Amino acid sequence: MTVIADAAGVAAQPAPARVHLDQPVDIRAILIFLAVIAAGLFFMAYSIYSDIAATGDTPKEILPFLLLGVAMLIALGFEFVNGFHDTANAVATVIYTHSLKPQVAVVWSGCWNLAGVLWSTGAVAFGIVSLLPVELILQVGSSAGFAMVFALLIAAIIWNLGTWSLGLPASSSHTLIGSIVGVGVANALMRGQDGTSGVDWDQVTKIGQALLLSPLFGFILSAALLLVMKAIVRKRELYTAPTSSAPPPLWIRGLLTLTCTLVSFFHGSNDGQKGMGLIMLILIGVAPTAYALNRAVPQSHTPQFIVAADAASKVISAHAAGYDIIGDPRPAVTDYIHAHKITEGTYPLLAVLVKNIGDEVQQYGSLAKTPLDKVQNVRNDMYLASEAIRVLGKDKEAELKPDEMATLNAFKKELDGSTKFIPPWVKICVAIALGLGTMVGWKRIVVTVGEKIGKTHLTYGQGAAAELIAAATIGAADGLGLPVSTTHVLSSGVAGTMAANGSGMQWSTLGNIALAWVLTLPAAMLLSGTLFFIFRHLF
Repeated sequence: MTVIADAAGVAAQPAPARVHLDQPVDIRAILIFLAVIAAGLFFMAYSIYSDIAATGDTPKEILPFLLLGVAMLIALGFEFVNGFHDTANAVATVIYTHSLKPQVAVVWSGCWNLAGVLWSTGAVAFGIVSLLPVELILQVGSSAGFAMVFALLIAAIIWNLGTWSLGLPASSSHTLIGSIVGVGVANALMRGQDGTSGVDWDQVTKIGQALLLSPLFGFILSAALLLVMKAIVRKRELYTAPTSSAPPPLWIRGLLTLTCTLVSFFHGSNDGQKGMGLIMLILIGVAPTAYALNRAVPQSHTPQFIVAADAASKVISAHAAGYDIIGDPRPAVTDYIHAHKITEGTYPLLAVLVKNIGDEVQQYGSLAKTPLDKVQNVRNDMYLASEAIRVLGKDKEAELKPDEMATLNAFKKELDGSTKFIPPWVKICVAIALGLGTMVGWKRIVVTVGEKIGKTHLTYGQGAAAELIAAATIGAADGLGLPVSTTHVLSSGVAGTMAANGSGMQWSTLGNIALAWVLTLPAAMLLSGTLFFIFRHLF
């Protein structure tokens, strides 16, 4: 134990025990790591082959599947980087309080990240996808669709690796959303449109608010929780920096391990979904017969779908009374989703689209029986109708009554159940990528969170307060289908506990984190927009 003496030579408080992060890696651990990667890739390839074979479809060209392989590796690479970039925050507190050894902590966190991904609902995944330009989603199998996916994922990986190399806890959520917005703006400009028309700004605002407010919640609530803990739990050792490398008392160790577990689990359930939606877009683009429609929906559900479609068609037709407009409904509905402005053709043509969807499902008998050459068109019609209903629900000019909106939302739920699904094998592959990523490259961010935010060593109480609030915030966002940044919530929570404890701040570190927070969106937008422009001219 190291003891620090004051100027008079009198012994002061023992110095906090130093954390030893560098440990030799067992060759057996490396071999197991590589074996898991190989097994995961084989499982992915076998699952894709099995799903396509089950439809009776026979691939006619090899190139699309080579692109599929590259795109899947990039998407899983994003989740891998996300694992060691973001989850380092979850293990910083248990490592710096000596509750768990570093190697044990990252493996434990990785396993709970994996469990969180498998538990996730998919709501966040499709919330992310809805930010993408609708015309690119409808043509995701085209060269433009692949350019979109490659550009936004590669841009996100580049920025995440850049901030990681500097030890900055930047947000993977911010990065991915900035990349998506950049693609949308670039796509609009390349089509000769105003750059703002390529983005659903209502959805961006909703998600942006979640990303902006969650760190504030983390700071304020973590500080408040620490003060409440001090008032209620009067255990001095809980608020004292560890002075030896020995584990803390069992009850403290259990509390901190629990909070690390919760943050890891909820990180997996929220952040793990961000790549899932993009992976589904890739699969839909290359193998629509297997992934464009949810073939798992039973035939017995078809009557319920038809009833919901008929009810929605009647509601929309009632608002289309007096208009006699014919033609292809898709361009008008797409324009409405873009512009959020109702024209004389919006309701009548949306009514036609909804009726067509109901008629097709009734004709085929079930989603699984949809002819292979019709699958992509049916899926695109369903996606358009769902997005149009979503926009109508926020449009004051729509003048929809609550009971009418309830009818439309019931049909939207049927549409989403038919098109917005994630096969179990996708969850498993993302879980493996995120879990393995947690076990690699975590040290840089851990050092920043554990040593460079406050001027004093992290105490047990500070670690518990910050992680409890982080877990609750991320869990609530997951339930609402909103992406939040584990990095920002937890690092701001640690800062909040330092402020509440009067520990002082290392403002240079906080300034760098804030600078990364400010630059992430524009940098990711610029990167992805530039890459999209380049890829569109290469593909």
